[in-house]
Amino acid sequence: MATKTGESHGAAPQKTNGAAYGAKAVLQVAERLHSMDPEWVVFFREVLGVEGVVRRTFQEPDDLIRFECSPEYARIRELLDDLRNRQRDRPAEREAQRVVTVRMPRSLHETLKAEAEEMRVSINTLCISKLLKMLDEGGRRDLATNRPPQTLAGVADLVTDD
Repeated sequence: MATKTGESHGAAPQKTNGAAYGAKAVLQVAERLHSMDPEWVVFFREVLGVEGVVRRTFQEPDDLIRFECSPEYARIRELLDDLRNRQRDRPAEREAQRVVTVRMPRSLHETLKAEAEEMRVSINTLCISKLLKMLDEGGRRDLATNRPPQTLAGVADLVTDD
């Protein structure tokens, strides 16, 4: 009986250790890339993007969610924020841009415009920041379970120009 208990306890730490190793390895890649001072969008694409190292390492939705709750993920978000802050002060080469048209009530647009003016940023910069924050604060978990994020449900219709 002691053997069975030992076996069941032995399997769980291997998965946890594997996930911890994966988180540490992903963080090392992110830190190396950050040290090269890329544009924030390059960092995002290579580390957090759809084909980035995070999604290649954590392919199962539950593993990705666990990683997003880790200190390593929090550090990666800090690295991303650092790059975004640095690049506000300098012109940069740009990745090809995509356009998303968002239909929203006039009152919401006016609120975003006022907030952007207060922060002395463009509405575009404000919206990108809010989208990144929404994804960071649980939107990925909602997307992984195919539930619409509660923060955006019913607020706007998105139309992409691809």
